[in-house]
Amino acid sequence: MLVAFLGPFGTFTEQAVRSQVDLNQAELVAYRSVPDVLDAVQSGAVDFGVVPIENSIEGTVNFTQDALSFDYELLIQREIVLDIEHCLMALPGTALGDVTTVLSIPIATAQCHRYLREKLPDAQVQAANSTADAAKTVATNAVAGVAAVAPRNAAELYGLDILATDIADHAGNQTRFVVVGRSGIPAPTGHDITGIVVYQRADEPGSLISILQEFAARRVNITNLLSRPTKDGGLGDYCFVMYLDGHIADELVADALRALHAKQGNVKFLGSYPAHSLHVHSTREHADVRWQQADDWIDQLRLTIQ
Repeated sequence: MLVAFLGPFGTFTEQAVRSQVDLNQAELVAYRSVPDVLDAVQSGAVDFGVVPIENSIEGTVNFTQDALSFDYELLIQREIVLDIEHCLMALPGTALGDVTTVLSIPIATAQCHRYLREKLPDAQVQAANSTADAAKTVATNAVAGVAAVAPRNAAELYGLDILATDIADHAGNQTRFVVVGRSGIPAPTGHDITGIVVYQRADEPGSLISILQEFAARRVNITNLLSRPTKDGGLGDYCFVMYLDGHIADELVADALRALHAKQGNVKFLGSYPAHSLHVHSTREHADVRWQQADDWIDQLRLTIQ
């Protein structure tokens, strides 16, 4: 099995892959960007790809979410949540006061904005393809005064000194990654998430509430709701990316998606897959029971039709 990930080796994405027993036993292939990873999956060059999609500080990784929503026909197979520790690292012998340039992926430097502003107010922040790519660049170019924001293990991998540890602006920093494949929906586990993209049939008052009502009426919990521009419809043309508790195999979830498809016309399915947390959503379980009771009641009434 070939698994692509946002590289090079030493990234948080590699750590996420290695946290999964089955994926860690596969042959790992590093790619320079998220689109490169997704291209490899869609073309069949690899079996699965792993990419970051959400951070607890910065929120959604929009370039990943938009790529899955608009540019690729891939299905999410599972999610992986990883605790994140950002470190500042540089060539051996470099002091914090020597740093004039900081390299990293933009979402990482954004998570460390306060530290960089207070400790390195005059340093220039430059974008890299990934956190580990920043560390590799610092080590390879060997330019004095250049540091990277990267994972702790990248310092050892590329022979750098750690100048500061755990520099994120907020405690409890976590990133959610998704494993994507070309096809297949994992079997329901009872602790699942379903992702969809809903395109509005018309931009009119009440459009969003009419979408949300389909889930509220069936007691399906929406865990994440994003409004994203459709890219080709001009200003003001938005779609809704939604993540909800449950699996497409659940009758209530399936019925809500069926109603949305009939009402809105264009609903893209992103996948139904195991959630990282095993938290049982009792409200949905009770709703499932009531729905089955109501369905049985209707069936009994229909039996009396003459």
